This record gives sequence, C-alpha cells and structure tokens, in this order.
Amino acid sequence: MSRWFRWEDDDLLLWVRVKPRSTRDAFDQIEADSIALRITAPPGDGKANRHILAWLARQFRVAKSAVRIENGDRSKRKRIRISGPRRIPEALENRLARR
Repeated sequence: MSRWFRWEDDDLLLWVRVKPRSTRDAFDQIEADSIALRITAPPGDGKANRHILAWLARQFRVAKSAVRIENGDRSKRKRIRISGPRRIPEALENRLARR
C-alpha cells in the first residue's frame, strides 16, 4: 500500500515534500512516505503555500478552496487534502489507483 497518498471517500490526501525555487512546477519522484513537489515559488511569507494550493487546484481541476494544507504549513513536508478531484493529473494517473 502506498504511504504517500490515501483516498478518504471522495477526498484525496497527499503527503508531499516541497522543493521551492525549482525551474518549473511538477510532481517529482516518489519517496517512501511522500511525493516530491517542485514549485517555482520561493519559501517564506506563505508564497510557496499559496502557489502550491493554486497549482494543485489547477492540476486536479477543483476550486482553490477545495485544496488545503492539513499539516506542515511551515514545513517542507505537508499533508494536503484535495476535496473531490475532478481529474487526476497525467503524471499521477497510474499511481493513484483507488483501492
């Protein structure tokens, strides 16, 4: 069983490790307990968190309010909840199998 994501009914929980100041926004390698998430935004002043929420909302085609950081607001490691994702990004299609 994967430890970097879990489905709770229609919600998707992701455990991510953020790599700020990357050259592009992208899902990266899967680690034992998280998936690396490259983002172009710098850390600090909440810029990276706002960037992550907006980018994930676009990737999963949900409103920004449907994506929230549940744990790790000030850490590189975060648990993120995506309520009712309307699509699975191509980079994750084969990795996010439901049960």
